[in-house]
Amino acid sequence: MLKVENLEVVYNDVVLVLRGISLVVGDGQIVALLGANGAGKTTTLRAVTGLLEVHEGDITKGEITFDDHDVTDLDPSKRVALGISQVMEGRRIFAELDVDDNLRAGAYVNRNGKGVQDAHDRVMTLFPRLKERRTATAGYLSGGEQQMLAIGRALMQDPKLLILDEPSLGLAPLLVQEVRDIIVEINQQGTSVLLIEQNASMALSIASHGYIMETGKMVMDGEAAKLLRDEDVKEFYLGLHASGEKKSFRNVKHYKRRKRWLS
Repeated sequence: MLKVENLEVVYNDVVLVLRGISLVVGDGQIVALLGANGAGKTTTLRAVTGLLEVHEGDITKGEITFDDHDVTDLDPSKRVALGISQVMEGRRIFAELDVDDNLRAGAYVNRNGKGVQDAHDRVMTLFPRLKERRTATAGYLSGGEQQMLAIGRALMQDPKLLILDEPSLGLAPLLVQEVRDIIVEINQQGTSVLLIEQNASMALSIASHGYIMETGKMVMDGEAAKLLRDEDVKEFYLGLHASGEKKSFRNVKHYKRRKRWLS
């Protein structure tokens, strides 16, 4: 469904951020894109959704195709119309509007009245808490409820591909589990998912395939279950030595990681 091939991205005509990355999201898949802060995950998202220009970024090499369309230079709104929907890091809800108005705003490309109603019913079924708070001002919702609203708003256009940027960020462990289960249910209903996360354990537990980025490059990819068992992934992204001892990722020297990834 989504194919990114040999992509390079430069910011402000100077800074090379993505260095020839490639990834694939198949129809009906959940694919995890992992990496520490600054690895290039959000830039990858911006390239796929067409928002690079807003951030003074340009694709200088490579191609992005979605559902057999070349979308490399396509306007963001046209990508949305093709079926790409995203939930940005930090939720970005309309805080002054109520829950229902936020959801209606997410359906702006969905011109089918019945389709909008069906999408709204789907969101209310997925998120019973939102159904209880339909008239509540979004800015007064809890962090977990706001994340549910952000995901629900993205689903209002009935996307083929849902891109989630750090959906577990800032949430308590019980809410992370709830969001995880909701992502699985959305996928089981037929929506492909590209999950951009620092929470490797959560992401790989539900994905079929995973990619790991560092400094703008893909340093590892493979079946998600295999990545969960990989010793380097355990140490650097799950915080575990082979012995089971926990270790902080930030304390591992960068050159050591690079040497082990490339060996």
